[in-house]
Amino acid sequence: MDLRQLAALTAVADTGTFSAAADVLHTVQSNVSTHVARLERELGVTLVDRAAGRLTDEGEAVVARARRIQAELDALVADVSALRDDVAGHVRMGMLGTTGRWLVPRLLAAAEERHPRIRVSVLEGNTTNLVPQLVWGELDMAVLNLPVDDADVTIEPLFEEDLLLAAPLDHPLAGRDEVTMEELSRTELVLLPKGTAFRADLDRAADEAGVELHAKAEMDGLRLIASLTFEGFGASILPATAIPRWLTGAWRTVPIAGIPRRQVGLGRRRRGLPSAPARALRDVLYDVVAAEGPGLPGVHPTESG
Repeated sequence: MDLRQLAALTAVADTGTFSAAADVLHTVQSNVSTHVARLERELGVTLVDRAAGRLTDEGEAVVARARRIQAELDALVADVSALRDDVAGHVRMGMLGTTGRWLVPRLLAAAEERHPRIRVSVLEGNTTNLVPQLVWGELDMAVLNLPVDDADVTIEPLFEEDLLLAAPLDHPLAGRDEVTMEELSRTELVLLPKGTAFRADLDRAADEAGVELHAKAEMDGLRLIASLTFEGFGASILPATAIPRWLTGAWRTVPIAGIPRRQVGLGRRRRGLPSAPARALRDVLYDVVAAEGPGLPGVHPTESG
C-alpha cells in the first residue's frame, strides 16, 4: 500500500469516474486503474463497483481513512514550517450559516493580518452535516451548535447567544414585550426539521415547559427561515446572530422568557494532533469572538479559550 493508491481511490470517490480522477491527478486513466486494482489485491476486497460506478462499502471505509491520512500529511508539512516561525498551510473550517454572517469576515481579516500564509476554506452548513465531515477528516475544525453527541469530536465552548421570537408586525405576539413558551405553543412557527441540533434545543426547552411547539412549515436552514419571517410568511424562533442589525422591515423581535441561550462551540477531531495552521486559526478565532462578541446584541463570549 502506498500513498498513490490511496490518492487514486480518493480521487475516484470525489469525481465519480476513473477518467475524471486521472484529470484531477494529472495522470492517465490506466495509472489510476492500476493503483486502485493493486490496493484491492492487497486488501482482498473490491473497492469500486465498476458496473454501478460507485464505491463499495469497503471502498467508502478506505476513503474515510485515506482522507485522515492526507490530513495528517498536510499537517506534518505545516508543522515543520511552523518550527521555522513560518505558520503556513491550509485550514478547512465548517461554519454555521448564521454565525458565519458576522464571524467569517472578522476572522479572515484577523487571520490575514496575523498569519498571511494561512489559507482558510470555509464550508457553510448546520451541525448535522458538519459533524460527519469533521469526523471523516474533510474539515479541520467546525463552529457547531451544542451539544454535540459524538465520541470522535472534542468541543470547546465559544459563545452563547440569545434566542428571540421574530414575527411580522401583524402577528398576534409581535406587540408583546416578552412571550413565554406556553404562548409560543399556541401559535404556528416556521421551524427547522426534527432531528437537527437547533430544533432539538427548542423541543427540549418546550418539553421542560410542559408544552409542544407546532410547525406552520419546516425549513432546512436558519437563514432561510429568517428570510421567510422577514418577508412576512410567519413567526420563528431565531438566534440573535440570524438577525442582521442593518436589516429593517415590517417585523420585530420579542424576548422569550425562560428559554436557554443557544450554545455555540468549536469542534475538532478527538484523534490526531491539529496542524500548526489549525492551532493558529483557533487562537485567532477565540481572540475575534472575545473582542467582537460583546459588541453584538445577544452574543455572550465564554470565559474559556
